[in-house]
Amino acid sequence: MKEKLKELTKDTAIYGISNIVGRFLNFLLVPFYTNVFTKTEYGIAFYVYSFLAFLNIVYICGMDAAFMKYSSLAQNSEDKEDAFSTPFIFVFSTSTIATILFLIFKPQIVSAINITSDYSYLIYYLTFILFFDTLALIPFADLRLRRRAVKFAVIKMINIFINLSLNIILIKYYDYGIEGIFLSNLVASAFSIIALSPEIFAKLKIRISKETLKKMVKFGIPYLPASIAAMMVQMIDVPILRELTDDATVGVYRANYKLGIFMMLFVSMFQYAWQPFFLTNAKEKNSKEMFAKVLTFTTIIMAVIWLTLTLFISDLAKIEILPGKFIIGKDFWDGLVIVPVVLLGYLFYGMYINFTAGLYIEEKTKYFPYVTGAGAAANIIVNLLLIPVYGLIGAAIATLVSYLVMAAGLFLVSQKFYKINYEYGKVFTILLLIFFVGVIYYHLQFENLLNIPYKILLLFGFIFSLFLFRVIKFSEVASTVKLFLKKS
Repeated sequence: MKEKLKELTKDTAIYGISNIVGRFLNFLLVPFYTNVFTKTEYGIAFYVYSFLAFLNIVYICGMDAAFMKYSSLAQNSEDKEDAFSTPFIFVFSTSTIATILFLIFKPQIVSAINITSDYSYLIYYLTFILFFDTLALIPFADLRLRRRAVKFAVIKMINIFINLSLNIILIKYYDYGIEGIFLSNLVASAFSIIALSPEIFAKLKIRISKETLKKMVKFGIPYLPASIAAMMVQMIDVPILRELTDDATVGVYRANYKLGIFMMLFVSMFQYAWQPFFLTNAKEKNSKEMFAKVLTFTTIIMAVIWLTLTLFISDLAKIEILPGKFIIGKDFWDGLVIVPVVLLGYLFYGMYINFTAGLYIEEKTKYFPYVTGAGAAANIIVNLLLIPVYGLIGAAIATLVSYLVMAAGLFLVSQKFYKINYEYGKVFTILLLIFFVGVIYYHLQFENLLNIPYKILLLFGFIFSLFLFRVIKFSEVASTVKLFLKKS
């Protein structure tokens, strides 16, 4: 089991390099944007981007997940070629049709999403970014499935580096404004397709297997409503917040929401490695015991990340990087209060990712729409109830509630079909420690006593408590260190 966990950790580390380094480069755009754009300009840009996130899901139709499922089951080269070519040609065809329709009905789309004519040109960028990003999803999934993590990471990192560089050049030196954001993204997305083209042409056969397509559509279609609901959990707060407040509020909210990326980095890199891992190890004799260990291990890591960021994120955001320029622009500091809440939401999302294994393995993906739909419904309801009262904090609480609902819902459904005896005592102990440390943190903050020494004390006190309550054992730490130091 330890060797299998080591394999998962190695892949997670490689994906983590691309995510941590790449997204950190991308995160550098947040201080750049918040020190260059007004709150309103940033709000408009992110509002338009929120539609990009939704449409990406519609374009792919769950075919990337279906590809990973059936390609992993393919026994010979012909089946593998069909498993790749069929979804790729299908997605290429549907994306081409969608692109044409977007261009034809551009005026109606601009009116529907309620943006001014000054920004109507952004629809062109949106359309072609969608096209290129969609075509890249199945080739990227193929790299993941074949454990080509290094190539995956390199392409992703170069994509982000191109995006970052062009943003700075076009906005700072050529005064492109928010158009520079979208033009940079378009160029970076085009690069990914070019970089993936050798992989595509090596595996692509100009044919569609009707039988394979039927299976993939049946498997993938449930991902459409489920993925839309999941994206609503992440993004629906933007249009609701804009409707109930204004573009400037959206700008402040999303700039600080971005600080939650430090937790999302870990969750994302784990997700990339987790799905291939549990699919290929589901038939192992001790697979369920292994999966239970993974939940405990990832929850410990996320808890430590949550507390560290909660304690020090305000100090980080207010670091002056240039005279009068900060990690987060001074006009955006009012939104820092939402960051701990967003981080905790991502922790529950990480647990949700863990619980996906059962439904994948047992092919019960039809339940995903119900679980994510419940999370989306909770998000919408809490947003509508709390934003008018608490503003930004209300939107952040809605995110937390929705992820909690999703994690709990998926746990209950997954246990019904693929029961795993998780280490409940350890997991609940971690969550209780988070609660108690959080209460102490907010008490000290309210009393204006939360200084650096208290923050350090809280952090080390939390870590010590993990050992005190035997969530982590010294013997396990020692054996794990020896395992990873051992030469392969």
